[in-house]
Amino acid sequence: MSINTFPYSLYLVISEADCMGKNFLEVAQQSILGGVDIIQLREKNDNNEIFLQKARQLIEITDKYGIPLIINDNITVTEKVNSAGIHVGNSDATPRDLRQRPLIGNKMIGYSIEHLTQLGNEQTAVADYLGISPVFKTKTKTDTIIEWGLEGITQIRQLTEKPLVAIGNIHLKNARAVINAGADCLAVVSAICSAADPQKAAYELKNEIVK
Repeated sequence: MSINTFPYSLYLVISEADCMGKNFLEVAQQSILGGVDIIQLREKNDNNEIFLQKARQLIEITDKYGIPLIINDNITVTEKVNSAGIHVGNSDATPRDLRQRPLIGNKMIGYSIEHLTQLGNEQTAVADYLGISPVFKTKTKTDTIIEWGLEGITQIRQLTEKPLVAIGNIHLKNARAVINAGADCLAVVSAICSAADPQKAAYELKNEIVK
């Protein structure tokens, strides 16, 4: 997948816990109405049964609006719910191995970049898009080593033609700067999930990055 075939600009990464007591399905629907055009369900602490139940509920909403649903690092859920794709990091199943699986091989595969050395590996080569993680340090992702910053995005942009999805403490005040640095798409968690009005939050972010 090249930049030209990755039409998404606002990417919601959602979990029930990140919605701070709000119904995560309602938050997802409101975010879509506000302008989110791709959603990832990330439930690191759920067992497969609960994760799958949530994914089946969520995909009803994403399918209704024609929005791709990406599953975070769970092959079983990805296959059973027939989501649009899967996103993996360095400690998860590799994109290369996922390409060999009959029920996943043709799906969208995202791959988190936490070191520059990853840009030259086989996993990056077969991934459809790269998650630049984190751009700025965040409480929702504590297992990362590097904080890329705007300079890091620019550096990665010069080294690859893959679509870049930036994530990590991105909000209304820094969204435009992250796009200007070279990101193709912004992934957010708390900027929408924790917002009092998720639809409004998504709308404002979308307008900030597409203007």
